[in-house]
Amino acid sequence: MSQNFNIKEGYTKERIAVIAGFRSPMGKVGGALRNLTAHDLGAYVVKEVLIRSKVDPSQIDEVIIGNVAQPAEAANIARVIALKAGIPESIPAFTVHRNCASGMEAMTTACSKILNGEAEIILAGGVESMSNIPFLFSKKMTAFFTNLMKAKSLPQKLSTLLTFRLKFLQPIVGLVQGLTDPVSGLIMGCTAENVAKDFKITREEQDEFSLRSHQKAEAATNTGIFREEIIPIFNDNKTLILEEDEGIRKGQKIEDLAKLKPYFERSTGTVTVGNSSQITDGAAFEILMRESKAKEMGLDVLGYIRGFAYAGVDPSRMGLGPVFSSKKLFDKTGLNLKDIELIELNEAFAAQVIGCQRAFASEEFSKKHFGLKEALGKIDPKIINVNGGGVALGHPVGMSGARIVIHLLRELKRRGKNRGLATICIGGGQGGSVIVEVN
Repeated sequence: MSQNFNIKEGYTKERIAVIAGFRSPMGKVGGALRNLTAHDLGAYVVKEVLIRSKVDPSQIDEVIIGNVAQPAEAANIARVIALKAGIPESIPAFTVHRNCASGMEAMTTACSKILNGEAEIILAGGVESMSNIPFLFSKKMTAFFTNLMKAKSLPQKLSTLLTFRLKFLQPIVGLVQGLTDPVSGLIMGCTAENVAKDFKITREEQDEFSLRSHQKAEAATNTGIFREEIIPIFNDNKTLILEEDEGIRKGQKIEDLAKLKPYFERSTGTVTVGNSSQITDGAAFEILMRESKAKEMGLDVLGYIRGFAYAGVDPSRMGLGPVFSSKKLFDKTGLNLKDIELIELNEAFAAQVIGCQRAFASEEFSKKHFGLKEALGKIDPKIINVNGGGVALGHPVGMSGARIVIHLLRELKRRGKNRGLATICIGGGQGGSVIVEVN
């Protein structure tokens, strides 16, 4: 089923095979994985992926890893992870950053390099330890330290010390700063509020969506669906740290969700911590190569990447990014929503996913933004996020783009389906979409 497409437009001249896609369980911020740095967590999962793939590390041509809050102690975290995982030092590695789609960007960058003949086999994916995003000193505190270091004599030092004020110690929360778009000036939750207003999405609809996300994720955990893709995390003493996603609220009730107050717009808002994605830690990786190379090596293939696209959108409505990137990808491949059998649309917020569904189905939206007479199509709720998503599982921003592709491929196989769409909104106003196949 290989197709010939234009590489410049992001299509596979030959399909790219995905080998051994696995992920860690996702840990709540400050939870079971809090003591693992992003590079230690990433190295742990990479080691297991290599073992399960049956690919000799020396056969890998390059390592590409997505990460958002890159640790100060691990510049170019991809290289640090590669070396800690035992990949030979002669194999290069680099880190990519496309906010929430960083893990997806790592995969699609790998596809481009393989198709362009720059590499044959690439290990790619994403990692994030949101538990370890630091608190930062304020500018006034930084200036105080700078002046103190510059002071030479004792009088100068004493004079500088007298300028200190307790308010200088008020920290800047790195996580909040990272989730705030400097162009629109909005934290991501406020962009979800905008989408909710635009599409008249009620608080009740968001809470009901969130309830279903938890229920589906709980069912997938109980039936062992997630177990197939999760690599349990053990410490050095072989004691189990985490083997299931930590954020799923088993037995979640709509009444409990309804009790939560709006978090981002306190008086008039509808977005709460209960209908938003959870802040989490996690890692997901796979090995990529041409379809023909996988057959030559006799490897078990999880599935294939057929095409991908990214698009820019209004940063204040960043959650609608998947509609724009999917439209771009459909135009390039000649496919449409009717050709898609399963969809993984990353759940940054319940309002954001519902907004995307309504935008896909809206003739008015399609006419305004794409100049079309018809809507892009209605998404059957039975085929989207069938095992829950970020609201229940969490959204480790550097990892999620890789996770949804891996899970989509596994679920397509499990259901005997062939073609799926993995798509994600991106902080700052972008969308990313990937079409995959398994047959």
